[in-house]
This record gives sequence, C-alpha cells and structure tokens, in this order.
Amino acid sequence: MRTVANSREGRPLSGPRLVTALVLGNALEFYDFSTYAFITVSIGRVFFPAGEPWTALLLATAVFGVGFLARPIGAIIIGFYADRRGRRPALTLTIGLMAVGLLILALTPGYASIGMAGPTLIVLARLIQGFALGGEVGASTALLLELAPARRRSLYTAWQLASQGGATLAAGLLGLGLTLCLPQAVMEQWGWRLLLLPGLAILPAGLYLRRCLPADARPAAGTASLVRDLARHRRTLLVAVPVLLCGTVTTFTTNYMTTYALTILRMPPAASIAVTAMVGGCVMVFALAGGWLADRVGRRPVMLLPRLALALLAYPCFALMLERPGAAAMLAASGLLAALGAVSGAASLTAITELLPRPVRAGGLAMVYGFTISLFGGTTQFIITWLTQYTGDPISPAYYLIITSLIGLIAMVALPETRPEPSAAPCTVTL
Repeated sequence: MRTVANSREGRPLSGPRLVTALVLGNALEFYDFSTYAFITVSIGRVFFPAGEPWTALLLATAVFGVGFLARPIGAIIIGFYADRRGRRPALTLTIGLMAVGLLILALTPGYASIGMAGPTLIVLARLIQGFALGGEVGASTALLLELAPARRRSLYTAWQLASQGGATLAAGLLGLGLTLCLPQAVMEQWGWRLLLLPGLAILPAGLYLRRCLPADARPAAGTASLVRDLARHRRTLLVAVPVLLCGTVTTFTTNYMTTYALTILRMPPAASIAVTAMVGGCVMVFALAGGWLADRVGRRPVMLLPRLALALLAYPCFALMLERPGAAAMLAASGLLAALGAVSGAASLTAITELLPRPVRAGGLAMVYGFTISLFGGTTQFIITWLTQYTGDPISPAYYLIITSLIGLIAMVALPETRPEPSAAPCTVTL
C-alpha cells in the first residue's frame, strides 16, 4: 500500500487515510453550502417577506444563486494558489472561509428583527461560501486523482461527487428528523437553523482532517508560467464547460426536488425532505459505481450512455410525478435522475481532470468548474422556478434537463478516452 510522508508530523500516512481526510472535509463543506437548497422556502419566508409566496421564493432562489457569483473568483485565486503553494494550504483556507459563511447564515436574525440587514448578511454569507467552494473543488479533485493508483483513478476521483451526495444525504435525514419532531410553524420560523448546526463541525474537524494531507514540496511556479501552461490546454477547458454544464443542471434540479414537492405537488414537508435524502444517497452510491465502471470499460461510454438515458427519461419522470403525486413516484423519479447524473458525472470529472497536467490541474479545473457552476448552477433553480410560474407548465424542469443534456452529449463526444491501456505500465503520481 502506497504511503506518503507527512512533513509536519514525520510519520507515514496510508492512501486510504489520506482519501478519508480529503473526502470528509469536502463533504463538510458541501453540507454547509448545499443545505440552503432545501431550506429555500423557509429562507424566503423569514428573510424575504412578500405579498406573493412565489415572489419570496424567487428572491430566496436568487440569493441561492448569489453564492455562485463568487465561485469563479475563488476558483482562480484558490485554484492557482493550490498549484503554486500546494494542495494542503489551499484546502485549509477553504475550510476556514466556509465556517465563517456558515456562522453568518446560522446566526443572522430574520427580516422582522433587523430589516434589510438580514437579507444583506445572508447574501454576504453566500458570497463567502461560494468563494471557498470555488477553490475547494479544483484542489480536492486534483489531489484525489494524484493519490490514486493508475487503474483506480476514476474511482478515487468519483469520491468528489460521492462526498457531495453523502452531505446531501446527511442533511436530508436530519431535515426529515427535525420535520417529524417539530411543528411546521416552528420549523419555518427557526427550526431550519438546527439543520445548519452539524456544519459547525467544519472548522475543528476540517482543520484536523486536513493536517493529514501531504505538504507539497514542489517549488512554486510563477503566475505568468501558470497562465501560459493553462493557455496550451484551452481546447480542453472549452469542451469541459458544456460537459460540466449538463451535470451541474442535473445536480441542482434534483436538489430542487424538495422545493418542487412542496410548491408544485403540495406534498407534506416530511415526504418532501425525504426526497433530499433519496437524491443524496443515489448520488453517493452511483457516483462510486460510475467511477468503478469507468476504470473498467473506459470514461467515454460511462459518460455518454447514462447521459443519453437521462435525456430520454427526464420527461417521463416528471410526468409520472405529476400524474401520480405521492412519495413513491417522487422518490423513484428523483432517485433515477440523480443516479444517471452521478454515473455520467463521475466519468466526466475524471476525464477532464486527467486531461489537465499537474502544474495547472487544480487551477484549470477550478476555473472551468467555477465558471460553469456559477453561470448554470447558480441560475438553475431560479430558471426552473421562473419557467414553471411563467408558463404554468409544471413539467418545465424536464425541458431544461433535456436541452442541457443534449448539449453535454455533443461535447462529451469531443473528449478523448483517458483510461490507461491495460497493457500500459502503471503510472506513479508523485505527491
């Protein structure tokens, strides 16, 4: 088993322990950021009082999108910092910033208490969290790939998506428990804040876990050198945008299912939040399944076939939810869409990361991921909320999924196969 020496503690660390430290820290950060997605209705009522419930919901989803505006900035600054100074200091920085954003979000009084200062602080919290996550994904994904044996790179990289699914699963289960234990009025007034409390573990736990990460002994590269190296791979970065686009839209559409169940299907809060747990569990399991499969049959088929299936099944899934409104149809349809997106996403993320050389891997991936998720992840829930209200067609989210999936499929065809040939000598990734 490969080990890496920890320069601070002077003792060897095993690969699994390194991966565990990285994945748990990543999951904590995504727990904090993504929790907002399924307390959007409560956020709207507490911080954005309006005559029309749809207006409050639109304002709350717009603030959800604000967090994505800072992602490209965080991606560039923290991503390049990770390539210049090392993965560990960059990932430690993201942990601290995420903790600050969470504290603001959890402790800010509502509009009724402090007026416009409340929504202003919520926007500030989302900007800080977005900046942190903008740099987190590039550095953590790059390190997962670099820790992996050559024949298991996709499985290791898939832990990036799996940790996000695990965070969503944990938040969904906790939200379900709180909804069952607290009256609905209490949950909407202040009970939703309890959902943020586990995320407070991000600072002590995250800092401890990331002390296990290896220090980077490479000499720091200059910014000009990094920019030149990145420019040589502009084609990969351009093709990566639509590939990541379709995965991003799928992720945030399935995360929106709690809000969809509450506002469109009029389901009880407990059943609606259970959808979050289902989506998170499917992402966690099927991302790893996709990574395992991509290591055996190649990245391209695992990217393409599930994405094609998702494009074909999106409309029937939403039609099923509308024709048979109930927990069973909602869980089955949401779980299927999340599973297909996770399988394809694991292979896609691996292929893009492998196509970037190590000196610009963290910065390049962070930049293209941050740009894509800022433009499309931050707007997905707002767009499908607006489309549903404007057209009066509750199946509108399916159309958005289909269009973006087809765009992603075209780009995936342009990506080369990056899986090592079985006869090739094992590659050693130096840390």
